[in-house]
Amino acid sequence: MADDAGEVNTAVEHGKAKQQLDEPEVSEASPDGESGGSDGQERTEKPATVAAAAAESSSWSAPILSLARKATETISSGVSYAAAPRNPSQGSAASSPTERESENDLNNTSKKLPVLSPKDPMAIERANLLSMMKLSIKVLIQSSLSLGRTLDSDYPPLQQFFVVLEHCLKHGLKAKKSFIGQNKSIWGPLELVEKLCPESVNIATSARDLPGIKTGLGRARAWLHLALMQKTVADYMKALLDRKDLLSEFYDSGALMMEEEGAVIGGLLVGLNVIDANLCIKGEDLDSQVGVIDFSLYLKDPANSETPKDDAKMTAILDQKHYIEELNRHLSGTVTDLQAKMDSIEKTNSKLVEELTAATDRINSLREEQEQLRKENETILQSSQKKEEAALQDSQVELETYKQTRQGLDEMYNVVWKQYKEEKHIRQELEHELELQVGLKQEMEVAMKLLEKDTHEKQDTLAALRLQLDQVKTLNLQMFHKAQDSEREAEKKQAEAAQLEHKMDEMEKAMIELEQRLQNSERERRQSDQSDKDMRVELEGKVDALQKQLTDLDTLRLGLENELRTEREQRQSLQKALQREQDNSTELRTQLQQLQGLHTELQDLKHEKQQLQQKCEQQEQALQEMGLHLSQSKLKMEDFKEVNKALKGHAWLKDDEATQCKQCKKEFSIARRKHHCRNCGDIYCNTCSSNELALPSYPRPVRVCDVCHALLLQRSSSTGS
Repeated sequence: MADDAGEVNTAVEHGKAKQQLDEPEVSEASPDGESGGSDGQERTEKPATVAAAAAESSSWSAPILSLARKATETISSGVSYAAAPRNPSQGSAASSPTERESENDLNNTSKKLPVLSPKDPMAIERANLLSMMKLSIKVLIQSSLSLGRTLDSDYPPLQQFFVVLEHCLKHGLKAKKSFIGQNKSIWGPLELVEKLCPESVNIATSARDLPGIKTGLGRARAWLHLALMQKTVADYMKALLDRKDLLSEFYDSGALMMEEEGAVIGGLLVGLNVIDANLCIKGEDLDSQVGVIDFSLYLKDPANSETPKDDAKMTAILDQKHYIEELNRHLSGTVTDLQAKMDSIEKTNSKLVEELTAATDRINSLREEQEQLRKENETILQSSQKKEEAALQDSQVELETYKQTRQGLDEMYNVVWKQYKEEKHIRQELEHELELQVGLKQEMEVAMKLLEKDTHEKQDTLAALRLQLDQVKTLNLQMFHKAQDSEREAEKKQAEAAQLEHKMDEMEKAMIELEQRLQNSERERRQSDQSDKDMRVELEGKVDALQKQLTDLDTLRLGLENELRTEREQRQSLQKALQREQDNSTELRTQLQQLQGLHTELQDLKHEKQQLQQKCEQQEQALQEMGLHLSQSKLKMEDFKEVNKALKGHAWLKDDEATQCKQCKKEFSIARRKHHCRNCGDIYCNTCSSNELALPSYPRPVRVCDVCHALLLQRSSSTGS
C-alpha cells in the first residue's frame, strides 16, 4: 500500500462456499467523502445490510468479520514491508474445521453487532479495521506464547500487527498542505504523546535522531517499534485518545481515533505487555517500505500447518543459533582483550627497556661527573687549607697587636674620663650656686616692689583723709552760720553738734595715729633701701667673682675638648683598623662556608648516586616482574584457548535428552521443571538456574546456571580490573 493512498489488499479464497470472492482494494475515506477513481483507488461497496452482505458474492466484508470474531484482546507489534498474495493452492484451507468454527462464531456474534447504515462508508471502514486489529493481536499473542521466546523484526505476525496499526492510525487523517503538495503522516499525532507523557521523551528523541530516516512515516514506525519494546504502547495510546481536542487537528470527525473504536483498540493493546520483543531499527529502511495486509496468515490449513514438534524444533534451532552467537561474541571479546593486553605489555616492555638504557647512560655520566668533582674538591680543599693556615697566622699576629694597643688606649681613656667627670661635677655645683643667688635677687626685687606699692597706697589714704577734714571744716562753718540764722534749729542740733564734736575728736585721734604710722613706714622704707643697696653691692661682687671662675672653666673646657678631639680621631683610626680586620675575618668565614657548601654538595651527589642505584635495582626488579607477567599471560592465553575449545564443544541440549538436573542430579517432574542455561546450553532445575545476567545476544538479563554465573562474574571483574 502506498503511504498517500492507504490501500488494503486482501487475498481470500473460500473453498467450501460456492461463491468466489474477488480481491477488492479498501482505501481510507477522504475527509470530504469523495471517491478517488482518477488516482487508481477503488472504494469499498456499501452493502444494504449485514445479512445481505453475507449472501451476495460481490460483498467482501463478511469474511473479514468472520475472521475478526476469533481475535482476542491482546497486543503485539511488527511491521510487514512486503507480503505476496495468497496462492490458489491455499484455498483448501478454507474448508478446514477452523474455518467452520469461524463461521459459527460469526453466526453467534452477528446478532450482537450494531446495524451499520449503508450510507456511512467511514463506519464500515472503522468496523473492518477494528476486526483486523483484533485478529492480528490474537494471532500474534498465540504464536508468541507457543514460540516461547523474544520476537524479532522478521516475525511475520508482528509485521502484520504493525501494518494493521498503521492503517488504523491513518484512517481519517487530514492531509497537510505544503509547497511540495499534500502530505499525510501519522508522525504528527504521535508527537503529541511527548507533551502528554513526559516519560516518552527518550523514545521521541531517539526516533528523530535515527540515521537514515528522513520522512515522518519512518519516524512514526520507529516510534511504534521502540514503544512496543518498552511495553508502553497501550499507555501512550490511551493518553492520546483521551485528548480528542488535540486529535481533532489531525483527524476528521469520522476517523477511527475520534470514535469509540479507537478506545476499544486502546484497551486491546494492553494485552501486548505479555510479549517480549527485541527489534533492530537501525539497519532497516523504514521510509520507503510498503505495508500490505496479508490474510494468508489468518487462513491456514491445519493439515498443512506446522505441527508443535516442528515449532519446538524451530525454537530449539533458534535458541542454538543465539547460543552459538553468544559464544562467538564471548570468544571474540576475550581474544580482543588478550590482544590488547599483549600490545600494552609489549609497549610497556619497550618503554622500560628504553628507560633502562637511558638510566644506565645517565648513571655512567653521573659517575664521570662524580670523579671530576672529587678531583676538583681535593684540589680546592688543599688550596683552601693552605689559605686558612696563612690567614690564621696573620690574624693571630694582628689580634695580639690590636689587644696591646687597645689596652693602652683604654687606660688613657679611663684617666681622661675621670678628669672630665670631676670637672663636670664642679661646674654643676657652681651653676647651682649661681641659680640660688639669682633667685634671691629676684625675691628681693619683688619685695621692694611690694613695699613701694604699700607706700603709694598709704599716701593715697592720707590725701583722702585730708580731703575729708576740709569737707568737715566747711560743713562746720555752714552749720555755724545756720545756727546763727535759726536758734530753734541750733537748740535741736546742739546734741548733734556735740556728737559731731566727739566724732571730730575721734577723727583727730585717728589722724594722729595715721601720721605716726606714716612716719614709721617711712623709717622702715629708708632702712630697707639701705639694706637693698648693701645687698646689691655684695651680689655684684659675687657675680664678678663667679664670672672670673666661669672664664677659667671655659678655658679648661676648651683644652679638654681639644684633647677629646684628638682621642676621637685616634679612636676612629683604631675603629677603621678593627673594621678591616673584621672584613678579613668575614672573608675567611665566607671561604669556610663555601668549603662547607662543597662538602654538602659532595654528600648530595653521593645521596643521588645511591638513589640512582636504587632506581636501577627497582627497574631491574620491574623487568623481572614484567617477564613473569608475560609468561603468566601466555599461560592464560593457552588456558583461554583450551576453554574456547571446550566451549565450542557445548551444544543446546534438547528437553528429551535430560531427565535430571546437571548440578544437583535431581530428577525432573511436574513440580521441578526444566530450564535451559542461555550461556552453556545445559538443562538445570529452577534452584540451580535462578540467576540472571545480561548477555550480548539478548536485550535484557536472561536465565543462567550457577556455574556460568560465577564464571561470567569472575570474567567481568577481571576485565574491569
